[in-house]
Amino acid sequence: MTDEPSVPAVVVRAADGEPISAAGVRHLFKLTGEHTGGRFGLEEFTVPPATLGARPHVHRAHDEYFYVLSGELTVATENGEIVLGPSDLVAACRGSVHGFRNASDDTPVRALCMYTPPGYEQYFRDVHAAVAAGTELTVDLLSELRGRYETDSL
Repeated sequence: MTDEPSVPAVVVRAADGEPISAAGVRHLFKLTGEHTGGRFGLEEFTVPPATLGARPHVHRAHDEYFYVLSGELTVATENGEIVLGPSDLVAACRGSVHGFRNASDDTPVRALCMYTPPGYEQYFRDVHAAVAAGTELTVDLLSELRGRYETDSL
């Protein structure tokens, strides 16, 4: 028996979720902390061809796991860049350097990203809100927004 509160099963259909565009990347938040009792968050994201998804950065308060569904995702790590294809996975645990981009000229990348604990999806909401307000997304602004969620830009 565990002391953790029970969380009812959640069914999320293919078209369900919270869609957000942030800095050229389309996010579809399928599960957030509200759905999972604060255990994790899950999103499907699409990176268009020739698009930078995220400059290298380090999370201090959460882990991220990227699982490629289609296309090729180029991931920057402390050991250099690696190219992930369908069914490849990278674990970007707290303290690890990572960033990603789509280096293809013609094929979008679709992937899943899981956050544990959840909450980092709010960063993407903040980026989306800044763009919607007409604010220019500078490196300094992105660093400031990341800092709110214990993330350091490199």
